[in-house]
Parts: sequence; structure tokens; C-alpha cells
Amino acid sequence: MSATILMIVSIIILFIGYIFYGRFLSRSLGVDPNRNTPAYTKEDGVDYVPTKKAVLLGHHFSSIAGAGPILGPIYAAMFGWIPVFLWILVVIEDHIGKAGKKLFLIFTWSVLVLVIAVFAKAVASVFVKEPATVTSSGLFIILAILFGISMYRYKISLWLNSVIGIVLLLGCVVLGVYFPIVQSYNFWVVILFIYIFIAAVTPVWILLQPRDYLNSFLLYLILIGGVIGIIFANPQISFPAFTGFQTDLGYLFPILFVTVACGAISGFHSLVSAGTTAKQLNKETDAKPIGYGSMLIEAVLAVVALITAITIIQSDYNELIKAEGGGPIGIFSAGVGGFISKLGIPIEAAITFAALAISAFALTTLDTATRLGRFAFQEFFESKEKQTMLSNNRYIGTLVTVVVAMLLTFSGTSNTLWPLFGSANQLLASLALLAITVWLAELQKNNNFVKYPMYFMFLVTLTALGFLIHKNFITKNIPLVILSILLFGIAVVLVVEANKGLKRIAAHAENNEVPKQTVNV
Repeated sequence: MSATILMIVSIIILFIGYIFYGRFLSRSLGVDPNRNTPAYTKEDGVDYVPTKKAVLLGHHFSSIAGAGPILGPIYAAMFGWIPVFLWILVVIEDHIGKAGKKLFLIFTWSVLVLVIAVFAKAVASVFVKEPATVTSSGLFIILAILFGISMYRYKISLWLNSVIGIVLLLGCVVLGVYFPIVQSYNFWVVILFIYIFIAAVTPVWILLQPRDYLNSFLLYLILIGGVIGIIFANPQISFPAFTGFQTDLGYLFPILFVTVACGAISGFHSLVSAGTTAKQLNKETDAKPIGYGSMLIEAVLAVVALITAITIIQSDYNELIKAEGGGPIGIFSAGVGGFISKLGIPIEAAITFAALAISAFALTTLDTATRLGRFAFQEFFESKEKQTMLSNNRYIGTLVTVVVAMLLTFSGTSNTLWPLFGSANQLLASLALLAITVWLAELQKNNNFVKYPMYFMFLVTLTALGFLIHKNFITKNIPLVILSILLFGIAVVLVVEANKGLKRIAAHAENNEVPKQTVNV
């Protein structure tokens, strides 16, 4: 089968989904363009900042994309290309009480620590394999700061800033190739954690917003180049459609569904949406192109990643996925670089550019996740009675998050952390769907379109965590056993608490009463 057909069909399906299902979601959730967003009602110049749609789209897209839609589909290709392809495209306190909210924040913070650990390993690995990415990434950061200052302090127009920024961005890529920086893996891990601490406490308009916006152009370029390259190259799918129910990863159910996380369904997306994007949203109608649109574009990236794996011979894939300096990132860089080279670009330059893009994606996810971890930490210690240092001081929450993530990064291999990250990430998606289900029930609106997917995701993720608890216990990886049990237990308690909320809402509805609200989701 031609990979070109797979690519075109994917884009058509996702485009139709954006037009029709996106419209359905906007209506179902009551999107109102005239209602003030938190960016205005809570504007503080640090986290709550009204932002132009194009800039916020860049931040959101860069943050949710990361390396997730690249790593997951390539790992999961072990099951064959059809299961992965189908999964990509088939697409709280008010309601769970104070105790439920505390547990949810613990769960959220734990997942974010996993996200930081996994992506820190990914970025450090790219820095070692492609030293040019180090120089380019450092120059990106300086460029982003200048971009933010020129736009917010000197009021230079977005279009002019963007043109200059993109030209300089490409210049950073070229300088990286000529002036690479070589250091050890452990050195880069430490440097990354120092960087994300600083990035997480800096006002969003100085670094987070402009850096993610500029980096998004790298992602757009690699995505467009990959898609067009696939169409021009028209590679044939040499991989089997289905390899079997059991592989080295485990059983297809539930492991496939937690391995392909970003690109299909992702709890981390809900954290970015609520944690940073919602704080910068200019108006509610921007949520559809930014939130839903970014998710669909990421699905295209996931299909491109899948194609890089399934257009090589299965025996070569089996070697590359385990090879030192290879793995999913090596497969993606070589594959996309090969596709782009069909457009007349030298193969080495194309491969280096693909690796640069991956490091940029993962880096944006890293500092966004750290900021979100700080939010969850501070909110856990919030109290209406009194303000404390732990709830008010953004440096303490960030430091604790960074230190724990660093310890986890040095505790195990990426192959060990990825399945747990995938399970926790998808379980977070289940909890997000659960919160929306209860919220819509509270408003007496139809919630079937989130309720039934929620049931499936809970079945998948709790089963996956059960498998991981057993597997890590056998291999005596006790820290991951403890973390898996903790996540499993918290999720079960939250489900019980939410079920109580649903029963209360139903009872009020039967008596024609307005449900009593206690706290905000």
C-alpha cells in the first residue's frame, strides 16, 4: 500500500472532524465570544496575559506536541500499522469535593513529574546525538526573549516581529550546524533542569509565549516538509498491517492505547489547556482553533511519525528501535529527512533539521510542564483561611517539582518510564473526561459524548497500570511500583467521589432542585 494514500486520507478525515465535530463541541460546551476570559478577569502580567490567537496557537501547539506524537506511534508500530493508524484517527472541586480536589492535584503533579522526566531524557539524548541542536536551542531562547520584549515593551507589530523572528530562527539553525557544542548526557540533563526552573518562574510574555510561538514555525516547516515529501516520494508500506496481539511491549490491549498517547488522546493536553492556554485566551471562540485544531495537527504529525517507521523493513525497524543513538527519534529524523530530501534539500541537512525540530518540540513541553507542576503544587497548599509560603511562592513549588523530576530521570531508562508515562497520561485524560462529564451533568446538558469515551479510557488505563505494577514488581523496580500503585489508588478514589457527585446531581434533578455547588473545577 502507498503511504501517500494513508497520509491524504488522514488529512481529509481530520479536516472533516475539525469542521463538523469542532462545531458540535463549541455548541455543546456553550462557547460565548462575548464572555470575558480569565486572561482579562485575572490579568497579572505573569501567568494571566491576553494573547493574540496566532501567538497562543504557537504556544499551545508547541507545548502539546513535544516528542510524544513521535515516540508513541513509532514504539507502537510493533503491533502493525493498522491498529496504530486507527487509534490516532478515531478520535473539580465543585463536583468531587475538597478531598477529591486534593487527590486530583496530587495525581496531576505526579503525572507532570513523569512528563518532565521523560522529555528531559529525550532532549538530552538529542543534544548528545546531534550537538548542533544545543547551539540552536540556546540561540532560540535568546531570540525568544528579544521577541517578547520587542512585542510587549516596544509594541512592534506581530507580523513584522514574526518575519524578523523566522529569519533569525533559521539563522540559529544554520549557526548550530557550524558551531555544535559537545557534552555528556548527564551534563545536559542538569543544564536542562536549571533552564526549566528559570523558565517556569519567568513571566509568560518574556520567554514561554514568544519561544513557543517561534518554535511552532519549526514544527510547521517539518510537518509540511514531511507531508509534501511523503507525497513526492510515495513510499510503499513494507510493514505488516498487524503483527500479533502480543509483542515486546506487551499485549495490544491495553498497551497500544497508552503507548500512542499524544496524537490520539492525551491528558497532558487538558493540563496545558487549563493550566497555561486558558490563562492567555483572548476570547472563548479562539479555543476551537487553538485547542481542538492543535490536537488535529498533532495527529497529522503522529501519522507522519508512523509512516517513517512502517516504510522501512520490519527487521531493520526491530534493530533501529533498540539501537544506541537510534530509537524512535533516530527513526523519525532519518525518515522525515529522507522524505524532505526528495524536495531537493541535501539529506544530511534535512536529517539535522528534523532532529533540531524534535529537540525544540520537547523543550517547549519541558518548561510548560514545569510551570504546570508549579501551579498544581501551589494550588494543593491554597487555603481560603490564610495564605502560606507554599501556596504563594512560585520558586518553592518549581524547585520541588524540578528536583523530584531530576531524581526520576536518573532512576531508570526511557523504555521503563515511557509505558508508565503513557498510562498516567491517558489516565489523566480519563479524569479530565470525568470532570467534564460531571460538569455537564451539573449544567443538565448532554454528556454522552464524553461519558462513554471516559468509560473506555478508564478500562484501558487501569488495566495498563495493573500490568505495569506486575511487570515492575517482577523486575524489582520498586520506585515505579510504588508510583504506579499511587496513581491507580488515587484514580479509583476520584472515580468513587465523582460517582457520588453524579448521584447527587441526579437526585436534585429528580426533585427539580438546583444542585448545590461547593467549589470550582
